Amino acid sequence: MTSFVLLAQMGHNEQLGWLSRKLLGVTLTSAEWVLWVLVILSVLSIALMLERTVYFATHRLPHSEELAVRLARGELEAVRTAVANHKGMEAAVLREALASVERGADAVEEVIAYTVARERPQYERYLSFLGTLGNNAPFIGLFGTVLGIIKAFNDLGQMNAKGASMQQTVMSGISEALVATAVGLAVAIPAVVAFNVFNRQLKTLTSRTNALGHALVGSLRAERSQGTPRAVTSGEAR
Repeated sequence: MTSFVLLAQMGHNEQLGWLSRKLLGVTLTSAEWVLWVLVILSVLSIALMLERTVYFATHRLPHSEELAVRLARGELEAVRTAVANHKGMEAAVLREALASVERGADAVEEVIAYTVARERPQYERYLSFLGTLGNNAPFIGLFGTVLGIIKAFNDLGQMNAKGASMQQTVMSGISEALVATAVGLAVAIPAVVAFNVFNRQLKTLTSRTNALGHALVGSLRAERSQGTPRAVTSGEAR
């Protein structure tokens, strides 16, 4: 009986084409390497999330609303002093815009637009990796599951077990294969959440930066239309 089964399996394999036999040989390898790939990607994503969290926290300007009010009042020297030691898009825009005040409101607008375009990619760094990982990690896990199921059914075809033994072989193989899908989802969900959170923070930061720029440009144009010098602050008087 055993010899008959082996002959039948050999005959079945011979019916497969050359490419099918080669692909079957590749897919019958263990799917554990897929899990290792997902684990490595998970470690990278966590590291990038922490790095981006620190970057966003340290490259923002506190009390930007108060600075916008000061800009509207024309207290430019006070704002220049307030942003002198800060990092980030908002501080860089204000420093370079204030340095171009003497060139007029139109020149300041160009400086603001250029500085925002220059600083924005620093905040977008690594976000594409998180977005790509969030979209594709489930597919990587599904690929591992498919490989595991193929191997489970191939092992089932290679054995002569019946009843409970056959059921145990199939169920254990499929359960191991489904682990890859679960791991893929576990990697993807945090990456998608982090990607959306950082994008939202970047949009908020860009809006605050533009608000500061509009406050400065509005102050300069109001001063020009009125034909009066801007208010001198205590810092400028010195």
